[in-house]
Amino acid sequence: MSEIIQTTIAGRTLKVDYGKIGRLSNCAFFISYGDTVVLINANASDKPREGVDFFPLSIEYEERLYSVGKIPGGFIKREGKPSEKAILHARAIDRPLRPLFPKGYRNDVQVVCTVVSVDQDNAPDILAINGASLALCMSSIPFTTPVGAVSVGLVDGKFVINPGLEERSKSSLNLTVCATDERVMMVEAGGDEIPEDTMYDAIMFGFEECKKIVAFQKETMNKYGKQKEEPELYKVEESIEEEVRKFAFQKIKDAMYIMDRDERNAALEDVDKELNEQFSEKYPDNGSDIADVVYKIKKEIVRNMMLNEHRRVDGRAFDEIRPISCEVGILPRTHGTGLFTRGLTQVMTVATLGSLGDVQILDGVGTEESKRYIHHYNFPSYSTGETRPLRGPGRREIGHGALAEKALEPLIPSEDQFPYTIRLVSEVLSSNGSTSQASICGSTLALLDAGVPIKRPAAGIAMGLITSEDLSKEEIVTDIQGIEDFFGDMDFKVGGTEKGITAIQFDTKIHGLSENCIRETLNRARTARLFILDKIHKCIPEAREELSEYAPKTYTMSISPDKIRDVIGAGGKVINKIIAETGVKIDIKEDGKIFVMSEDSSSAKKALKIIEDLTREVKAGEIYLGKVTKTTNFGAFVEILPGKEGLVHISKLDFTRVNKVEDVVSVGDKILVKVTDIDNQGRINLSRKDAIKDSEENNSKENSSKENNLKQNK
Repeated sequence: MSEIIQTTIAGRTLKVDYGKIGRLSNCAFFISYGDTVVLINANASDKPREGVDFFPLSIEYEERLYSVGKIPGGFIKREGKPSEKAILHARAIDRPLRPLFPKGYRNDVQVVCTVVSVDQDNAPDILAINGASLALCMSSIPFTTPVGAVSVGLVDGKFVINPGLEERSKSSLNLTVCATDERVMMVEAGGDEIPEDTMYDAIMFGFEECKKIVAFQKETMNKYGKQKEEPELYKVEESIEEEVRKFAFQKIKDAMYIMDRDERNAALEDVDKELNEQFSEKYPDNGSDIADVVYKIKKEIVRNMMLNEHRRVDGRAFDEIRPISCEVGILPRTHGTGLFTRGLTQVMTVATLGSLGDVQILDGVGTEESKRYIHHYNFPSYSTGETRPLRGPGRREIGHGALAEKALEPLIPSEDQFPYTIRLVSEVLSSNGSTSQASICGSTLALLDAGVPIKRPAAGIAMGLITSEDLSKEEIVTDIQGIEDFFGDMDFKVGGTEKGITAIQFDTKIHGLSENCIRETLNRARTARLFILDKIHKCIPEAREELSEYAPKTYTMSISPDKIRDVIGAGGKVINKIIAETGVKIDIKEDGKIFVMSEDSSSAKKALKIIEDLTREVKAGEIYLGKVTKTTNFGAFVEILPGKEGLVHISKLDFTRVNKVEDVVSVGDKILVKVTDIDNQGRINLSRKDAIKDSEENNSKENSSKENNLKQNK
């Protein structure tokens, strides 16, 4: 059975083509919005995966370059590993869906979203979230709470749902809202310093549209969905849980009430040893069950402490930020460094300035082809005092780096203001919560230390939440540490300046956030952000006036666009020769702007002079110091500017008759010549004797002027 199911969202048709394709998948369909089409497939294993203590959900977001009529670059000519954007989109799909599965469900679940056609006015990532939710709802997988997703723009002071390409280029806000019909599940935002009230209104505006999408999904699920399987949920045997609780609850509670982190962890390790001695012989095959009970006990204690006793694990007030310190210039040979410490969380960011030719080339389905501001984030095992093999960045590292990049991007000066490629690398040196937000702070310090004239400093803060089982009670906490993130209900990250918000990322472990919680969190995050910005300002109030002596210097000039070919030359011969002679880097834009970069100013000026000469127009009547390149029996050819030669006829070489050209000049000689004529074919006629005559007359005038000045002075 093939069915076309559709609805209208923001004036455009959202269509699901179900039953035609992927008939061996649990659920498969094409979902389209405009000409953007995503293929969705959802499947689950028949049995729970054994030996795991987590829900093995896998969300894959696959971009096919044929969707935008491109052939992949490189030698292999096929798609490889997912792009960073694809990884970020997969994370955005995962975060709102994961909390809505039944607790204890441990079957492998995989949702694959394959982008097969892209209309740039309709974003495939938003479509994929809606498609993934609908596929899970229509499948036999035990998922019954649909979520809707929209993007929200702010164009000319008005909110726009799912803005098109032109609207996105004008929008000061790029917001993704994902929600059930009752609560907001996930928000991703990047903005140009958006005020808190405006951001809240935008989230609520998107929330209302999400409700319509959820209603469509529910109707579709009820009409076409499969019978849901009865899930086999993992649960610890009651007898084991009762014994472990009776033996360990008070011991764990006593340990959890120790404020010092190291002492607390040491006490908890002692409890683990006692548990092992007590139960290893009786329950040799139930280690994971015992660990699961211990986790639940810790979670109960922490949540009760915060929700009912109004006390945090480390004794701080709910709105109190851990001690902060800021330093800059800590590495001697880098272009800029910032070291930001908040409690036991510490991040060092290093800024590197490069030429515009160092931009990152992007090969994806979007319209962006390159970027000159890049932020990378590294989270090594030593940051938590652990050991594990060092690998490339995972999804978490890529996500945290992208969030910090988004927070600072609106503040980076334009190419015209600051013609450099900027790369930031945040190294997490110590982690106890909120390292992504510490990266924003460390990056601000590094940019200022590097002399980058950012619009304003930015800072980030992570907010947490503890709720009661029925969600009737909730406590919001500022600057969450690791244990509060681990046992809490949300991680609400807000980055921005004193003026407004530049980035948000939040997700929850519960069934969404209330409207009041969102508003209050935004306001408290602002208070915390201003506190941190004051610390940054006291460390380094503004960008350094001069770049590091080890940073390359950029010099700019402009030429007529039709002269670009003269600078580049056939096959890049001319520009490569300039680079070889001077050791500089040269970037040329289509509008004729030229950027020359070098650590040595004299080399840069030499390159600029060569380019200037290459692009100068030869004019009749001007005198040049040229170089003889060739002699003939009728005259000498002289190069007066790079690539531009003229002929000095033998009769124009000297004031007396010349029998042989070589009697006056030889190849390699530098001589003064005057342009006497440029014919219709562009051939340049030169005269040595006219240049000498003009020079002598000028010298005579100068000497006469000097004599007159001397007489007047006497």
